[in-house]
Amino acid sequence: MRYRSRRRNRRVEGTLIVQRRAVPAVLAATALLLTAGCSSEWSGPPGAAVSTTARGTASPTSPSANSAEPTPPAKGSVRVVRTVAEGLKSPWGLAPLPDGGLLVSSRDEGTITRVDEKTGKQTQLGKISGVSPDGEGGLLGIALSPGYGADHTVYAYFTSASDNRIVRMLYDAGKPAGEQLGAPDTIFKGIPKGVIHNGGRIAFGPDGMLYAGTGESGTKGLSQDKKSLGGKILRMTPEGEPAPGNPLPGSVVYTYGHRNVQGLAWDDKQRLFASEFGQDTWDELNAIKPGDNYGWPDAEGTSSDKRFHNPIAQWHTDVASPSGIASVNGVIWMAGLRGRRLWRIPLKGTEAAAKPAAFLTETYGRLRTVVAAGGDKLWLVTSNTDGRGTPKPGDDRILELEVT
Repeated sequence: MRYRSRRRNRRVEGTLIVQRRAVPAVLAATALLLTAGCSSEWSGPPGAAVSTTARGTASPTSPSANSAEPTPPAKGSVRVVRTVAEGLKSPWGLAPLPDGGLLVSSRDEGTITRVDEKTGKQTQLGKISGVSPDGEGGLLGIALSPGYGADHTVYAYFTSASDNRIVRMLYDAGKPAGEQLGAPDTIFKGIPKGVIHNGGRIAFGPDGMLYAGTGESGTKGLSQDKKSLGGKILRMTPEGEPAPGNPLPGSVVYTYGHRNVQGLAWDDKQRLFASEFGQDTWDELNAIKPGDNYGWPDAEGTSSDKRFHNPIAQWHTDVASPSGIASVNGVIWMAGLRGRRLWRIPLKGTEAAAKPAAFLTETYGRLRTVVAAGGDKLWLVTSNTDGRGTPKPGDDRILELEVT
């Protein structure tokens, strides 16, 4: 750490590199048909009701789910308002600017581009030095400083030649295009890297701390090793030091037992949720409780082992392969890569309040990132130029959605 088995098939970002073992019949029998314009599979724990409950709450100060909390409608809708931008190359992270505009990271190009959300005009801010794209690695998540209005600082998570790391840079819009990003200042390094499972999502929480989802880089044992940074959710100060109140004193490790965390989002009660790639059987949406063990590699999906925090929703891997998530009005929206669809999961506290429903199935291909855009709007980023999709004319693109 730095401060300045079981199934043998490997699934990489929603693609099996060898033939997947068939899902056992007892699990397949739990699949539910969803009424969202397509047939999709989802299941809670075997034998359980539709709504599943995780043990614990999402943060040290967050309230538990209770009957007084309002429940969003079980059914919803999605309308594509417009295509905001086209022709993006391997887009990964998205950060809306407070004064207008969207920052987009390119995994393989190592660049950050500003997109004018009104006109679609693209301006490359600069290329980040030190990015070493390979497989699922490269320039991944980006986030704005909590004090962005004053400090104009952009944070990025990327794969270098030796590790995954987090840097911060000054964004100066007054400089010429291509030169608007300052030199990257590394605030945290030493996260294990691999051709697969590099994690990469970063976000500042309501507490002003920086959270990062990491992967186990294909080495399963790292997830259960509390001294390793792989297969974790990390929580740190904006300077990259262990955040006050972390479960392990002096450590940035917030939760462990993850395979490859791809999405982070908080609801309006400041509870944290995370999406996670499974291997052969179950992908997960988890409610995050500090210090908890989420089971990998000993558990994939729901487990009867009380050591592990169970997911609040799980999907067969061929309909999900979840990436980014966003929280809007009591609903989690989850982008699917291999599933090529957008999932809607209504919540009641830290429970799934109804069956998840799928939208935009097979319409725009692989979906990478979804971000709240204010009110009932979302920004959605496709991911068909990442080497695993089938690009169509115009790919990749940013879409504006209206949701209920």
